[in-house]
Amino acid sequence: MPGSSSDDYPRLAAAARRLALEAGRAIMALYGQGTAVQMKEDRSPVTEADRAADRLIVAGLGATDPRIPVISEESAADAAPPLHGPFWLVDPLDGTKEFIAGSGEFTVNIALIEAGRPVLGVVHAPARGETYVADGQGQAVRVVGAREPQVIRARPVPAVGPAVIASRSHRDAETDAFIAGLGPSRTASAGSALKFGLLARGEADLYPRFGRTMEWDTAAGQAVLAAAGGHVRDLGGRELGYGKAGFVNPPFVASGRD
Repeated sequence: MPGSSSDDYPRLAAAARRLALEAGRAIMALYGQGTAVQMKEDRSPVTEADRAADRLIVAGLGATDPRIPVISEESAADAAPPLHGPFWLVDPLDGTKEFIAGSGEFTVNIALIEAGRPVLGVVHAPARGETYVADGQGQAVRVVGAREPQVIRARPVPAVGPAVIASRSHRDAETDAFIAGLGPSRTASAGSALKFGLLARGEADLYPRFGRTMEWDTAAGQAVLAAAGGHVRDLGGRELGYGKAGFVNPPFVASGRD
């Protein structure tokens, strides 16, 4: 099946990047327009920007290769985790709360999953003109505006004084306790999958997340961070896997290089 061979990764990554940029333009057309907000069953917000980006990406990935299933946040209720072959995981607008608040810290996330791991991914922040890409060839790049892609590498996590990046909208007491347990450290906050980008480009060391996340929240960011030399591990030290029942992640800590 196309997508199951690494020879096909660059083509699929190029399609994912193109669609992420197109979805970003659709989102920005609605940004700051006072888009109506609805609440889903899990009490998370959804807007027309989420839906517009979802329609565009799902259709585009289906046209790229109709044999690779697409699982998106907006349609996952109707899907069961694939047990065989590759599949796409999509969060058409990660950081909807940041979109509504006008912070600019929201992203479009697209990842290809194979054998339970994200083998390539794109994280695009349209309000910032910033894109992270892992094309499945063992390299991560950051693209800002029209500049040439810059290869990025995560830095080794220091034993003392790590820089910790925490969720802007979902920080909790467990996160605070984890940070306190590190001893002297520097802490900052960011929204959406941008936190993975900060780790991947060596501007932060740790991102602990103990609250609920879904696979589409993390897959693209994990692909980028892994290609940059970093890790996303559960509390037992295992790399975060994909295709789980319900698509729910366990608590995890993303980090730079060992």
